[in-house]
Amino acid sequence: MPAQSTTDKLHIGLLGAGRIGRVHARTLAYHLPQAHLAAVADICPQAAQQVAAEFGIPAAYGDPRRILDDSAVDAVVICTSTDTHAALIEAAAEAGKHIFCEKPIALDLQAIARALATVDGAGVKLQIGFNRRFDPNFQAVHEAVASGRIGTPHILRITSRDPQPPPISYVKVSGGIFLDMSIHDFDMARFLMESEVVEVHATGAVLVDPAIGEAGDVDTALVTLRFANGALGSIDNSRQAVYGYDQRVEVFGSRGMIAVGNETPHRATLSDAQGTHEALPLFFFVERYTAAYIAEMRAFVECILHGSAPSVTGRDGLIPVVMGYAALKSLREGRPVKLSEIA
Repeated sequence: MPAQSTTDKLHIGLLGAGRIGRVHARTLAYHLPQAHLAAVADICPQAAQQVAAEFGIPAAYGDPRRILDDSAVDAVVICTSTDTHAALIEAAAEAGKHIFCEKPIALDLQAIARALATVDGAGVKLQIGFNRRFDPNFQAVHEAVASGRIGTPHILRITSRDPQPPPISYVKVSGGIFLDMSIHDFDMARFLMESEVVEVHATGAVLVDPAIGEAGDVDTALVTLRFANGALGSIDNSRQAVYGYDQRVEVFGSRGMIAVGNETPHRATLSDAQGTHEALPLFFFVERYTAAYIAEMRAFVECILHGSAPSVTGRDGLIPVVMGYAALKSLREGRPVKLSEIA
């Protein structure tokens, strides 16, 4: 049976004390009074201890099992490396803990299926960390499309470019650009258009860092999408935009268009003899999506406390991975690939 809190607060254990783990620790410690961050675990005990000290977490462990075995813990937030996600989801579900897990669930579709089956069998809640759904800008686009304000959607355009490439050591284990970076855009495409993608056509190149190509990946990509409702979409990705974190969306429909530009530190515009100058986009995802990270964790906590369904389900975690493999197959074979060819 799922764990039940003995107070009006949800008692949460954090698995993983790296960069994203710290983001969620800060949210749980400072922004969600209905949650209590009871413990943190990391394979590096020193990292767990540092996060515990910084955010006032009572317990820090080197073994996540210590948290899973604690009957006072209601839920876990999984922020460990991708290759551990599926096993930790299964272990947490079997321990009766509700689960928030960062994307992707796994890079293996069978492992995802096993994890989701275990969650269903245990009767616990699972929310996947596609934080961009909770960004106020993208939510406004979603609502405009869903309400019919732009009529029937015809074309989706997503630009998603990182300010700098990740370390090559990370590239080698990430699953590649489509499963690591584009996966957010694949989820956003489904979220914004409220229609499933049935076919993808991907092309890519190595234009930023030759070492990325040597690692078997591309650093620049274009993906076109065909939706079940007949609409079309395009996604462009780059591992390096020298001006900052480039995150833009546009949906064009039969009655209009809605678009979202980049977030900047301020909206001031300076005009002088040399031209007109504005602030560069916020540099990276932590700064750009601060509000979204808080909102997604609030949604997770509230769905447990109120007994509602998670807003980003296990199925929502599965489909972007299928899309990623379809894009990879398309890139390798030079043709459009239907998602039905993958799963």
